[in-house]
Amino acid sequence: MGSMKSTLSDRHVWAFVAGCIAVTLGVCAHLPMFAMARAMNYQLVGMPMDNMMLFGMVLIVLGTMLAAYGLLPRNVTAQRENAARIEVAAPEDAHLGPAHWSLMAVLTLALVIDVMKPASLGFTVPGMISEYGVPKKTVSLVPFFALAGTVTGSVLWGWIADVYGRKASILLSAVMFVGTSICGAMPSLEWNIAMCFMMGAAAGGMLPVTYALLAEMMPNRHRGWSLVLVGGLGAVGGYFAASGMSALLQPIFGWRILWLANLPTGLTLVLLGVFIPESAKFLLARGRVEEAEAVMRRFGAKARRTQGPADGAARESHALVGFQLYGKLAALSICALSWGLINFGLLLWLPADLVAKGYSVGVSSRLLAESALIAFPTVFVAALLYSRWSTKWALTSMIVLTLLGLLLVLRLELAGGGSPVLPVALLIVGTNGIIAIVLPYTAESFPLKVRGRATGWVAAWTKGGGLLAQGLTISGIALSMGASSLLVMVPTALSLFLVAWFGKETRGRDLRDLDEDGGRASPVPL
Repeated sequence: MGSMKSTLSDRHVWAFVAGCIAVTLGVCAHLPMFAMARAMNYQLVGMPMDNMMLFGMVLIVLGTMLAAYGLLPRNVTAQRENAARIEVAAPEDAHLGPAHWSLMAVLTLALVIDVMKPASLGFTVPGMISEYGVPKKTVSLVPFFALAGTVTGSVLWGWIADVYGRKASILLSAVMFVGTSICGAMPSLEWNIAMCFMMGAAAGGMLPVTYALLAEMMPNRHRGWSLVLVGGLGAVGGYFAASGMSALLQPIFGWRILWLANLPTGLTLVLLGVFIPESAKFLLARGRVEEAEAVMRRFGAKARRTQGPADGAARESHALVGFQLYGKLAALSICALSWGLINFGLLLWLPADLVAKGYSVGVSSRLLAESALIAFPTVFVAALLYSRWSTKWALTSMIVLTLLGLLLVLRLELAGGGSPVLPVALLIVGTNGIIAIVLPYTAESFPLKVRGRATGWVAAWTKGGGLLAQGLTISGIALSMGASSLLVMVPTALSLFLVAWFGKETRGRDLRDLDEDGGRASPVPL
């Protein structure tokens, strides 16, 4: 528990612990309602919320606030001022040690838990349509607001990570996960929509926080492939966990069990915090130099203080200029849009489409779990291609696999039958390869002056694709799997052409070459 104590050493430990207990008890107060619905196949629609459930909701709200207060460090203003002038990174040629591999393993498991929350949306849709007796376009409000929550969370969690620290922000996200598990006991669709928004807000910031922590701890020459590997394994593992859990539990307990599973998985994420080191940059900004040095020794990292020109010119914002830069940004944005359309559109509605074609919920979930299992080893191939072959062509290869998957889904629809395992496996391989590569590649493709904005812009388009897909469904535009795949092929093929044209090779390249000579800050040893 030493790592956890270090994180909470200058905070209110009692408040965080009390908040976790309150949120857990608040969720448990909803379980009797779920258990009483056993005779009704765990359907709660129309049932009134009793006083215990209402009291549980109050406990969850107060517990989350208490946990947030417990994790809030003191003297935040001075900390943020110090953090703005500190850089922490491992040397270019540092070797990977046990600490690096352990961090990658823990963050991969944390991402699996994080990704399985939104991935479960597709597997709950058939049950929602059946229980609430509403059309598909009405149920689309659930994933729409969940995605809106992830957009909100992506913005909010960036600020939270700067204030609370990387590790503490992951712990706070886990507490919110636990609280949103009551979505499985909500008797009305409106409450499900509200809870899913909160779930999305909790999940939205985990990936950028994880990337930020890895980028600080991993040596430069290992950074790209490690980000691809952790992001890819987290994405595929999350989808496999969601589909596998649906195949095993949903036929017995109904769709609601997928939300109630947030209770044990969220608490697991809290416990994983013991094995996640606090950011060295955060510790230095807090003045906890000895602890920061201990972390940096474990990971072979070094710190330096940046000192720009007196007039602050190096910190000025510069517009993104040049045909090549705009073309590159457009290529990666359309690629991200295509991923959002597939992941939060075609793949999200796939369980419901398979059920409509006559498959049972258990069988369709099992088929999708098999697809995810097939896709799992390919993440290692993507990381290998990115690090040893080509960053640009690794991304284009994933786009090609995605297009092939879309073609096979279209063929499946036109044939009127057949196994969806191979088409879906190719889609999962391609799309998870895209999302694992596109953000690291974006970060390596733009000058420092616009790197943060460019990466954030591309990340926003991944959510934008999902919001567009759900918006079409909400408006009443219901497309078959074949029509959807044909429609998504257009931006996917366009992104393939643009990435091949505008994309530049970044493997082995010093990113400082992208920056103007006068725009770099001068390093001053700490």
